[in-house]
Amino acid sequence: MRPMEQNVRVLIADHQVHIRQGLQALLAAWPEIEVVGMAANSVEIVQRVEEDQPDVVLMDIPTPAGLERLEVIHHLKSRSPPVRIVVLTMYTTHRAAALAAGADAFLLKGGSAQALRDAILKTK
Repeated sequence: MRPMEQNVRVLIADHQVHIRQGLQALLAAWPEIEVVGMAANSVEIVQRVEEDQPDVVLMDIPTPAGLERLEVIHHLKSRSPPVRIVVLTMYTTHRAAALAAGADAFLLKGGSAQALRDAILKTK
């Protein structure tokens, strides 16, 4: 766990560029959160986690690629246990499976910004 005075480092992973950019702009409003990278697909997520070593991966589980992303969650938690996975998606379909794979939080897009901030900052 990082000392309290350091920012929480976040990797944003979503297949839609405008969602990644919107989340980056939203997170920039909170000085205690630093976006260290973005990824569009599962391969990029794994690469970025290895290279950028974020505290949190903020990840979408798109349909139909949901099963692939569940494997990524399991992979990241087995190889990088300190990294927290916050799933932010439009679909509740994979909620139980995402949590079983190791996701630390599961939020729906369109929810409150405060809930997102709280889920990310649980790393402090």
